[in-house]
Amino acid sequence: MTDRELLELAAKAGGLPHQWCDAWNTMAKPRPDGGFFFDKVWNPFTNDGDALRLAVELGLLVDVWLQQKVCIASNQGEELVDAREQFGNDPYAATRRAIVRAAAEIGRNMV
Repeated sequence: MTDRELLELAAKAGGLPHQWCDAWNTMAKPRPDGGFFFDKVWNPFTNDGDALRLAVELGLLVDVWLQQKVCIASNQGEELVDAREQFGNDPYAATRRAIVRAAAEIGRNMV
């Protein structure tokens, strides 16, 4: 699955109105006036705040195992979601990616 698909599904899971913006090559919030422009980018792959808000919105449990160099994001919903990301020198990026992957799986399972 591409990063774009993961972001689109994660936004769906979080109930966010964000859409893909080709100009910015990321997700963005459409303007309230319905025009062709966007107000704000949203990318939990690169933004710690976006990732944390997404994890809180979805009630994800996030665990970082420094010794094993792995991050895990999971939920406690009816359908268990568990996303694991190995990391080298950047546990922050791996944690954000695990959150997005878990959120995307929740979004994929939504009807």
